[in-house]
Amino acid sequence: MYRSVVTHGEMPTESVDGGAVALDQVPSWNDTDQRSSFLHGPGDSCSPLYFSDPLTSSSGASSGIDGMVSRFPVDHDINARIYLWRGNPWNLEVDAVVNSTNESLDEAHSSPGLHAAAGPGLAEECASLGGCRTGMAKMTNAYDLPARKIIHTVGPKYAVKYHTAAENALSHCYRSCLELLIESSLQSIAMGCIYTEAKGYPREPAAHVAIRTVRRFLEKQKDKITAVVFCTSTSSDTEIYKRLLPLYFPRDKHEEELAISKLPADVGDENGETVIDERKIRIKPLPVLSSSTTDSSTASVDIPINDSDLTLRRRGSFHVDAYLDPAFMSLMKDPDQRRKEQWEKAAQAQNGFDFAKLLGFGDLGGPPLSAAEEYSLHSRYLAKANSLNLSEIAEMKIVYRGGVDSEGRPVIVVVGAHFLLRCLELERFVLYVVKEFEPLIQKPYTIVYFHSAASLQMRPDLGWMKKLQQVLGRKHRRNLHAIYVLHPTLGLKATIFTLQLFVDGETWQKVVYIDRLLQLFKYVPREQLTIPDFVFQHDLEVNGGKGVIVDPRTKYIYQRPSA
Repeated sequence: MYRSVVTHGEMPTESVDGGAVALDQVPSWNDTDQRSSFLHGPGDSCSPLYFSDPLTSSSGASSGIDGMVSRFPVDHDINARIYLWRGNPWNLEVDAVVNSTNESLDEAHSSPGLHAAAGPGLAEECASLGGCRTGMAKMTNAYDLPARKIIHTVGPKYAVKYHTAAENALSHCYRSCLELLIESSLQSIAMGCIYTEAKGYPREPAAHVAIRTVRRFLEKQKDKITAVVFCTSTSSDTEIYKRLLPLYFPRDKHEEELAISKLPADVGDENGETVIDERKIRIKPLPVLSSSTTDSSTASVDIPINDSDLTLRRRGSFHVDAYLDPAFMSLMKDPDQRRKEQWEKAAQAQNGFDFAKLLGFGDLGGPPLSAAEEYSLHSRYLAKANSLNLSEIAEMKIVYRGGVDSEGRPVIVVVGAHFLLRCLELERFVLYVVKEFEPLIQKPYTIVYFHSAASLQMRPDLGWMKKLQQVLGRKHRRNLHAIYVLHPTLGLKATIFTLQLFVDGETWQKVVYIDRLLQLFKYVPREQLTIPDFVFQHDLEVNGGKGVIVDPRTKYIYQRPSA
């Protein structure tokens, strides 16, 4: 029924007639050919194809984050066990393939095409298993498949509100499959994307969970597993895995250093599961006791003990105080203590005299966030933004990407007149900004702000601006080259001066005021910007008869009257 498929150069894909593919025909992640196909586009052997996220920025790539050690160092022995395959996993000649199914293990909710390829015997055996719980796995025979066994697992339903629970359940799916593989004395496995679409799990976050869980498992059990094949069924999934695999399975020091700065803030514990600091049990080791204390405590314990003598044992319990560190549960950067301090500062801000709020600037109080807290905040917003449809924000054209400035830096355009506060849900707007900025803030970039005809629009207060900057994070502030503000008003200049004083002097010192379009084109070439028509008209009205501006996009000529 099956025949081998011979591949040449490119990543193998399943054959048209459903032929089986031997594992030795699929290049491993360590192979040079595999790396070449990931770095170059089809038919192009010289121009590298870099992906915007996560291994895209060359700035700072040589050192990653100073002083940080890679959480996923290069391990060629592990990499040799990793494969990436475009096609159905059940076409591979491996020991086991993974079937993503539901709690009932029925055919209708299984991976499309699996039951048809395996034959009717599979459905009969699945019906006899009594179902399967979410996050768990069960094994059956493979019947007509080239594999020896099929491992069935049940992925979680996804909801943003329960993101952590879904993430850990998905991680448990992959780990359960690998554990069952080892328990059955099998060594190779092919697994597809577990429920990234059927139950609403966003593709890229699901890929992070899958890859890091496999990495952590192989770090402990690599001697018992010879191959793990990640199988993708769409080009978008394939590109996601191409981009993310170097983060968790770096093949050289360059990829390892890049991954230090590109990995998410939370990459899980030793099993790949999400870590929640507030739920940790924090216990410090016992202090070293002096000899006198040891002697006295030993003397009190040397009494023969049996069930009837427990009261005697308790008499020595006063020595427990000597074993406990007074700093117990108050370690450096303890989440409970940090949260308590934040509450105290917030209470002081509420009880104290808030000069900024009195002037109508909004709530600028509250403790500053550490670098780790800002990074975690940014990661949470980015994950949520990637899981939502924010098309209604995009259609408002408040923020959109331009070309590049005169020195080749990417440009983000902001149109003030389009910012209609009464029609906008600010939280969704923040999510859209985070998503739109993310590919650009990895390296130096520029913002162009059109304040043309925007002076009469309602604006959010400075407290909201402070929150937006915290969400964008320190990478945004560090890589921002300049903010070019066209047609500034006196009120806007006063607001920016206030932002410099109360919010962030580093960022808002980069503002450059520009009075007319012709001046802006010295910094950002005209062909690199999509400019709304009313901006040209506003420039004509404000600056009077000083030259002519031609809009090459609409071919409309604005002739300024002579003085």
